[in-house]
Amino acid sequence: MYLMVETIRTEKEIDPPDWKTSRDTFRAELSFPVHSEEPFALLLFTMVTKFCSGHAPHFPMKKVLLLLWKVLVFTLGGFEDLQAMKVRKREELGLPPLPEDSIQVMRSMRAASPPTYTIELVEQQQPPKRGHRSRRPLMKQDSLDIYNERDPFKNDEGVADEEEADEIDNGIEGELDLLERDTVVQPVSVPRPPVERVSFPKGLPWAPKVRQKDIEHFLETSRNKFIGFTLGQDTDTLVGLPRPIHESVKTLKQHKYVSISDVQIKNEEELEKCPLSLGEEDVQETPCEILYRVILYNLPQYMIALLKILLAAAPTSKAKTDSINILADVLPEEMPITVLQSMKLGIDVNRHKEIIVKSISALLLLLLKHFKLNHVYQFEYVSQHLVFANCIPLILKFFNQNIMSYITAKNSISALDCPSCTVHEVPELNAESLETGENNQFCWRNLFSCINLLRILNKLTKWKHSRTMMLVVFKSAPILKRALKVKQAMMQLYVLKLLKIQTKYLGRQWRKSNMKTMSAIYQKVRHRMNDDWAYGNDIDARPWDFQAEECTLRANIEAFNSRRYDKPQASEFAPVDNCLQSVLGQHLELPEDFHYSYEIWLEREVFSQPIRWEELLRCQ
Repeated sequence: MYLMVETIRTEKEIDPPDWKTSRDTFRAELSFPVHSEEPFALLLFTMVTKFCSGHAPHFPMKKVLLLLWKVLVFTLGGFEDLQAMKVRKREELGLPPLPEDSIQVMRSMRAASPPTYTIELVEQQQPPKRGHRSRRPLMKQDSLDIYNERDPFKNDEGVADEEEADEIDNGIEGELDLLERDTVVQPVSVPRPPVERVSFPKGLPWAPKVRQKDIEHFLETSRNKFIGFTLGQDTDTLVGLPRPIHESVKTLKQHKYVSISDVQIKNEEELEKCPLSLGEEDVQETPCEILYRVILYNLPQYMIALLKILLAAAPTSKAKTDSINILADVLPEEMPITVLQSMKLGIDVNRHKEIIVKSISALLLLLLKHFKLNHVYQFEYVSQHLVFANCIPLILKFFNQNIMSYITAKNSISALDCPSCTVHEVPELNAESLETGENNQFCWRNLFSCINLLRILNKLTKWKHSRTMMLVVFKSAPILKRALKVKQAMMQLYVLKLLKIQTKYLGRQWRKSNMKTMSAIYQKVRHRMNDDWAYGNDIDARPWDFQAEECTLRANIEAFNSRRYDKPQASEFAPVDNCLQSVLGQHLELPEDFHYSYEIWLEREVFSQPIRWEELLRCQ
């Protein structure tokens, strides 16, 4: 079934038109209820909970999770489909287009050097020798490291690597511009690469963003300072404020960004204030909406089950007798005897766990992104249950390992992978061939899993001060800093985002000791105007507000779910309507052939039934 879904969902330019029709039909059958049956994803979610509860320990859970992930990708859409859906939805809501394509910006980023550690810091803090004047560094440390290597502009074939040379050349150019303004330091001759100069874009990779709340807070502070009173949420009246404040407000409004979530939250507030005046809400029957509706009441169990399996598959987890057995379909009936069999089984077990982590992390991220686009309170409902199920410490526990060893692990045997084992003859395996493995820099499966988990952590903690404090309490800063050793730009970006939101809580000494990390945050992470993340003067970070923040969010989610999904006819415990006027005024759907048998029904149900008027006079 997994191969069938994966084969059908893959589109090619040479596909004939009837294939496209068949693909759309198959997607509709998987997405929507057919013949009063629930969507196929609900069946797979139910299998996951049955496996974790012990009612079906024989389920091949790795294959179930892989199939569930691919069904969600096929029915809801992948990450590129999500981006296109986001653009269309912004157009429908009348919002301006996105500032830039975030995926393209991340792909063009270059990985930074890992931050320095204790031994290197001690060497750097040693006092300089007497007689030598201390001078500022003439070049970026990254450029110096590359220049100190042998033949820095030669690749394995001895050919000049133009892209790397251009990047180094650009760094040198920026440093030489600084030298022209500094008359104290003597210029140093730097070898120039024999390549053609390429123009690089100046500035930071991201355009800054501003929320409506930031503008209101800035004007509130300015009015209190210069006038002595505030005007609430009015961001247009600037009377009495000096000219620099006018310019600042103009700049803030130029970079103001209104998200789809902001519009949805505002609509919910309006519906709560006046539920009858706005009419009935028009909810589009999308595959995402249908999936949320069918998993709503059992969603906490689904999230707990997925996190249980993720915990059992994490490399840092220790085997416990009471934990679930995720290796039931990989362990042989007879334990291995020879060294070769033991090595093969060990590789297979590790690969089995890696695939489980990959599928769970991918489907959780996919659910969060799709629910956030469909409605922000659907996303918040899933997020809260993940947080209640200890998802944040679980992900930190996952990263609290030798992350470089995990990223570069080679737990696969290429000769036994599909389709090599079916197309080619399987060679004779020995211990040496198992140890060699592939010569890739990373294990892309594990790198994909790590990036997904970091993105989930970012989505759970963004703009949530109580959850950010959980990162601080669980001492995530050294764990995340170790993850920066992986020189991959996208993974570093999401690690730096998590470090940025908690720097204000880590203290001045931590910021002084981690200036290279702070510089990387400044260079790579998007900036919010008026965001003093590097200084710690956050007015919203009051610890006594944390409990209220989560409770308010929970109340808004429950109000949304009850308004949209708690229909009276759907519950047997719903109150009965005893008002005669409203009961007689109800519109009932009658079958098409009712008018043919109406007279028979009238005779049987009305005229032939005796009316006992005395019952109305009897005292109750």
